[in-house]
Amino acid sequence: MKKITIWLVGLIMGVCCVALLFMQLSYIETMVKMRVEHFDEGVKRSLHAVAYNFEIEEMRAYLSGELRSDVEYARMLNEKLLNRQQGRTSDFYTFFEFLMIDEKPSVGRDQSSPLSNKRDMSVQGAKSLTQDIIKMKYKHQRDVFDRVIYDIIMNAGGKPLQLRMNPEMLYRNLGMEFANSGITLPFEFRVINNSGDTIFASSGHFSDESCRVYREALFANDVFNRISTLEVSFPTSYLNNYIYGAVKFMIPSLLFTLVMLITFVITLYMAIRHKRITQMKNDFINNMTHEFKTPISTISLAAQMLQDSSVNKSPEMFNRLSGVISSESKRLRFQVDKVLQMSMFDDKNTASLKMKELDANELVSNIVNTFAVKVEQGGGHIDSVLDATDPYVFVDEMHFTNVIFNLLDNAVKYKRYDVPIALEVRTWNSGEKFMMSIKDNGVGIRKEHLKKIFDRFYRVNTGNVHDVKGFGLGLAYVKQIVQAHRGTIRAESEPGVGTTFTIVLPLK
Repeated sequence: MKKITIWLVGLIMGVCCVALLFMQLSYIETMVKMRVEHFDEGVKRSLHAVAYNFEIEEMRAYLSGELRSDVEYARMLNEKLLNRQQGRTSDFYTFFEFLMIDEKPSVGRDQSSPLSNKRDMSVQGAKSLTQDIIKMKYKHQRDVFDRVIYDIIMNAGGKPLQLRMNPEMLYRNLGMEFANSGITLPFEFRVINNSGDTIFASSGHFSDESCRVYREALFANDVFNRISTLEVSFPTSYLNNYIYGAVKFMIPSLLFTLVMLITFVITLYMAIRHKRITQMKNDFINNMTHEFKTPISTISLAAQMLQDSSVNKSPEMFNRLSGVISSESKRLRFQVDKVLQMSMFDDKNTASLKMKELDANELVSNIVNTFAVKVEQGGGHIDSVLDATDPYVFVDEMHFTNVIFNLLDNAVKYKRYDVPIALEVRTWNSGEKFMMSIKDNGVGIRKEHLKKIFDRFYRVNTGNVHDVKGFGLGLAYVKQIVQAHRGTIRAESEPGVGTTFTIVLPLK
């Protein structure tokens, strides 16, 4: 599969997964918003009903008190009506006599005359008189109601709030109204007068500062503007459970979508990584073929020339060809060794190391003296600054020597051709650590490649021209060996200036 195809499929799947996740989150947000609005509406409706019920109860109490004095009068009316109905057959006359019963003295009218002459009246006269009596009774009842309303306006508003409300009844009414609205959460309440003083309060009201508070005016039509406020609060934890409980069924779906998205990202990463590794392996095979082809061809040509009888007659030519075969064989063996170096590591990135105590200053000095010949042949120079006062480390001599040789060899391979190569090898101590750095003035490495140069088979892209030989295994081997010695290695580089590799090892 081409790389562009992988990226296209990944883009489509990524957009679909993100869109699905966004839709689920939007749906959850909408449900939570609707749940909150429904809860707010239910609470406000319940509080309004409680406040209205208290006003109704107060008016009912005043009406009961006003009409209590008429109880005996009503009982008397009922007795007269029953007595009259027992001796009358006409419904009209029974109703007429009921209307003509003596009114209370407060009405102020003499009802004896109509009663004495009622049998002589005509039907039309009786109807007219009945309408007058009804009007009179209506006026009486209206006066009663007007007086009650006036008493409520003038007297009830002036009473203390403790006499107008009962906290236990308030709590019960709140509970019933909340239940009617489908709200069964525990709540706290308090009543505040127009001065801001708390009149009634439940035991643990408003203990949580983040709780949700609802307010409703009590006796809002008070003529003296002594409006009180009813406040109700719900604990945050219970309220959150109530609101978000409606979307709990969406949590598994959301989790599955996240798992699917993460799995897809991992799969895409593995596919791209596999593609990159495959490309690096192909480059490795091409480089290895090129690296092996040159010495093999040279050895083969020299061997064919040795078979010529004329060469045997010339000791100088024989020695020259033998030297070429020996040199190319060493070169071939060196390349094979670099490949085999990586095969020494198992899946746990460990190698069989023969550890022993060494003087790192002495080891580095010997390596620098050996490598200096190669550097000086190219017109360059190598300096060593061995400042480590405690140079004793516990390392595998062969592998640690190979590490330094690989770093020095890379410095020579990636040199700049416009300036002579200059290398600097330093050692020093930092706390309980042995530090060593190898600095060159080569072409340098761009920042985007620094994190990848220690990967297997990775080589900085220089095009298809094989001007720099290698398999992309040298720095990977260096990092593996340093880590096997419980150390670290880092690279700092600037294109056109050079590169510095720093190795940190624990002291013995």
